[in-house]
Amino acid sequence: MAVARLKFLDKNEEDLVHAQSLKCLNEIGVKIHSESVLKMLENAGANVNHKTQIAMIPEGLVNEAIKKAPKSFSIGARDPKYDIKLPASSYPYVSLGGVTAWIEDYETKKHREATRKDLADIVRLADDIKAVDAIWPLVTVRDVPPHAGFVNELWTCFQNTTKPIHGSAGSGTIGIPDAKIQIQLGALVAGGIEQLKKKPTFTVLSCIIAPQTFEKGAVEAQCEYAKAGVPVISMSMSLGGSTCPMTVAGTIVNANTENLASLVITQTAAPGAPHIYSSESTLVDVKTGYINYRAVETPLIYAACGQMAARYSLPKMTGILGIDPPTSGNLAPFGESAAYLMTTMNGTDLCSGVGGLDADAGCSMEQVVIDAYLWEDYRMFMRQFEISEKTIALDVLREVGHGNTFLKHPHTAKNFRSQIYFRDKKMEIYGKTMSTEMRENAHEIVKKILSEHKVEPLDKDILAKGNEIVRNYEKNPPV
Repeated sequence: MAVARLKFLDKNEEDLVHAQSLKCLNEIGVKIHSESVLKMLENAGANVNHKTQIAMIPEGLVNEAIKKAPKSFSIGARDPKYDIKLPASSYPYVSLGGVTAWIEDYETKKHREATRKDLADIVRLADDIKAVDAIWPLVTVRDVPPHAGFVNELWTCFQNTTKPIHGSAGSGTIGIPDAKIQIQLGALVAGGIEQLKKKPTFTVLSCIIAPQTFEKGAVEAQCEYAKAGVPVISMSMSLGGSTCPMTVAGTIVNANTENLASLVITQTAAPGAPHIYSSESTLVDVKTGYINYRAVETPLIYAACGQMAARYSLPKMTGILGIDPPTSGNLAPFGESAAYLMTTMNGTDLCSGVGGLDADAGCSMEQVVIDAYLWEDYRMFMRQFEISEKTIALDVLREVGHGNTFLKHPHTAKNFRSQIYFRDKKMEIYGKTMSTEMRENAHEIVKKILSEHKVEPLDKDILAKGNEIVRNYEKNPPV
């Protein structure tokens, strides 16, 4: 099947990125703020300086990790019809954005801190929207003890969707304890720890600190997730000119190096553990010092990372989705909107970002609807087309003859619906740029879904056990 793909690197450039990444790992290494992980890598063959916490990773260890990592696997859902099977066959699976700091109240439009009730509403909204395939806790909840934030967010998602869930790895002193509780909740919903390994009920994002640094809690938690069979999404957020070299090439190599190092950690901790190559790397906005998702260079860097992941046959999250305006709507000019959407076209299997505002500082429920409708339209560029002797249809050409029309031939009537995508004219308002005109319609959709959509509840015993696990963790913070 033919599927549109954006490529950036030629074969020689791809080879060079790989070679330079291996050189960086072997000669410069990565910094790991965890003695236990450093010892694990040292025992596996890495050259470790425990004083500086630098691990030099040889090519052989990288090659072994690539070999051991599964090339395909599924992310389970409470409802099996929503299971995500990686790699994706055409356009990527899309999820909400994650861990934003505030929510735009969908009634007052004011920014405020979010609660578990807000997250539950967001998740239930996304559960009903067909264009959203997976749920990332879109906002950080503030009505729980800080150490129990990620646990509460995961548990809130389990209760309000039957779709797959992306979670986040704890950091600092809560890394391993947080991971163990999340794994316990995931196993509870899956039906046991062995069932969780066979078909994990959630993934977890483990973010590398550019340049090439692994924080103690997160990297130790990553090993726990790997041992439990929970897929690790190893996201590099290299920022050219800020946390890596101020060149497109330097940013690509830094992101690839960080992903390979993370893969080695996962596969050393648990050979064969599911692992997802991921990058949200781009160049710094030199005017502000912030990340610039709408830069012209962004889809090119994402495309390069997608190519490198494909080189290693790893499932990948190398695309983002969402217009990310300062307030709900689409306030970006066409070129900036296009840059965002083009990141989805590099063959990535997963994308996140639906519902985010202001470079994912915040979120809104209306924006979930707006981004989802834009995606429903845009993803048609990546649908599959059969290219074969049958679809080329020389026999039909022979019948119609030179200089004649195909409009009346039965072949046209039989095939036009499978070949042409018809846009919904009622939704044209969502395609406007520099506009908030679609917000009123999105608001009505939010209200309708929240009032009508019901999610199949968790089994009463599972719900009670999960609530008890979460309450005990809240009362007993790790030290």
